[in-house]
Amino acid sequence: MKWAAAILIFCVAVLIGLGMVMLYSASMNMEMHKSVVGAHLLLSQLLWCALGLIGFGVAAKLDYRRLKRLSPWLLGLSVVALLLVFAPIIGVHKEKAHRWVGYPGLFRFQPSELAKLALILFLAAYAERYQRQMTTFKKGLLIPCVVMAPVLALIFIEPDRGCTILLAAVCAVMLVVGGVRLVSLIPPASLAACGLAFSLLHDPMRMRRIMAWIHPERSKEGAGYQAYQAMIALGSGGWTGLGLGNGRQKLGFVPEHHTDFIFSIIGEELGLVATLAVLLLFIALVACGIYIARRSSDTFGMLLGAGLTFMIGLQAFINMGVVTSVLPNKGMPLPFISYGGSNLVVMLVSVGLLVSISRFATQSVPVKSSNPFEADPDAHA
Repeated sequence: MKWAAAILIFCVAVLIGLGMVMLYSASMNMEMHKSVVGAHLLLSQLLWCALGLIGFGVAAKLDYRRLKRLSPWLLGLSVVALLLVFAPIIGVHKEKAHRWVGYPGLFRFQPSELAKLALILFLAAYAERYQRQMTTFKKGLLIPCVVMAPVLALIFIEPDRGCTILLAAVCAVMLVVGGVRLVSLIPPASLAACGLAFSLLHDPMRMRRIMAWIHPERSKEGAGYQAYQAMIALGSGGWTGLGLGNGRQKLGFVPEHHTDFIFSIIGEELGLVATLAVLLLFIALVACGIYIARRSSDTFGMLLGAGLTFMIGLQAFINMGVVTSVLPNKGMPLPFISYGGSNLVVMLVSVGLLVSISRFATQSVPVKSSNPFEADPDAHA
């Protein structure tokens, strides 16, 4: 088990290191404001990384089983934070979206990132508690959906369709792993898909993105401009890239090249070799996470490890799929690499919890005897 945790930490360390280097390279010629140039984004990301590493250390040292009792409170806190994004003073409004709390230009945090972790913890604790009843409609489907619905709805109306789809998929996988029959998920999944389709049909901006994905050549100067320029960046990099710092598409051609589309800058400056290396690192990370989850000492650890691993892996897949035009354009950071403090902190805490699961994997879960006259083996003389 130690080797799985070691490989996991190694993969994350390499991804973070690459992210810092590429973030500085991507921001070398970028001027967001008159007082914000170059290394500002790197310094900001380093501060968030330091906070995330503290969270990683605490989570790795902590006995993850203690989080079962705290999971409802953490979920409630995340719901309150999601409501605060709509508050007039605390909530930060940007580009017709309410996704952050804080003060513009000073501090921002994205509550949907906290909601991911909180919902995964809650579902893992719930499925372990009712593992023998997860095949029933009430315990296995109705109650979890009632809990999930407000969280997903608040993220959906921010609006953040991508995060909603990601979290819904992670929850569905956790329910299946927890014992819910796959057939039972078809009705609610179909209902959710119809609701999403209805929403997209009445959302002109997102419909333009979907049509641009279907017909990229027709919209390369419009809605498909970002994806088209990202493909140019990936193609121009060739096998070994143009060299670190020599990318041209970051000079105003690829919007959001330091966040959602940083993968295209990696491909342009470091080439296909680097992009494949990033892909392999995420595959190794997911493989180690699954191994740790399967070797967990209890059901809670198994479900928690599976949920966290699937969240990280699916988010990486969506980001790389969007950049390579395999999926329609949807803003979602590449874990450990893209600029974004909230996501980096939550991802590092998630990895810390996976390390905690691996640490206690060899310990059996203590079971109290029903015999009141049996001596407690843990009692001290």
